[in-house]
Amino acid sequence: MTDNDAVIAADSSVGEDVEPDAGVTDAATVAEGDELDTEADEISTEISDDELGCALEALLLVVDTPAPVDSLASALDETIERVEDKLRRMAAELAERGSGIDLREAGGGWRMYTRARYAPYVERLILDGARSKLTRAALETLAVVAYRQPVTRARVSAVRGVNVDAVMRTLAARGLIIEAGTDADSGATTFATTELFLERLGLTSLSELPELAPLLPDVDVIDDITETLSEEPRFAKLGGTPAPATEPAKFDVDRD
Repeated sequence: MTDNDAVIAADSSVGEDVEPDAGVTDAATVAEGDELDTEADEISTEISDDELGCALEALLLVVDTPAPVDSLASALDETIERVEDKLRRMAAELAERGSGIDLREAGGGWRMYTRARYAPYVERLILDGARSKLTRAALETLAVVAYRQPVTRARVSAVRGVNVDAVMRTLAARGLIIEAGTDADSGATTFATTELFLERLGLTSLSELPELAPLLPDVDVIDDITETLSEEPRFAKLGGTPAPATEPAKFDVDRD
């Protein structure tokens, strides 16, 4: 082999080594391009700031109680930090332009309220210039607030055994109850009766409310009633003390 042949052979071996490296480079470039496309797709699925605000408005419009930030974030598939930041900016924007909607954090969540200065217009629309009689549900709810005030909406619901959100809004719209701060344990909004409530009942203070105790029987009376019912056979059907077993009645049957 001459020197020229050796040089040609060396050049050939170098070319063979370079070709696989070029193939690997092409594959790496393609993989990197696919990764960039995937990241672009993920970024494109993230909703814009304006759309996030519109979605939050839609959610807050249908809730009856303050919605926790984590629940809103879960519904929108967004981070809690982003949702909370957007809520605070929305609240500031509404307050800055004097909107009739007051977005605020209360009771462990966020909710839209009527701004206080526009409450008379809302009341006029709801009542239509006339104050109709309260329903039985409204009267019962008002009684719970009167005797347990300041009390949260949740505790009123617990006493009555039903949801009282709509009834509480009606009572507030009629000026019979008002927000009275927050509960020390739960942080929820508490409610109390108003001066209009006393005026409607002809009272000068809450101390003039009739006591509940005189309306209930004494403990001894309750024990006597319970003992009497326990001896009543029909009480067994209501889950009371079973009536003593008796022998079945016997009948003589004539046989032909």
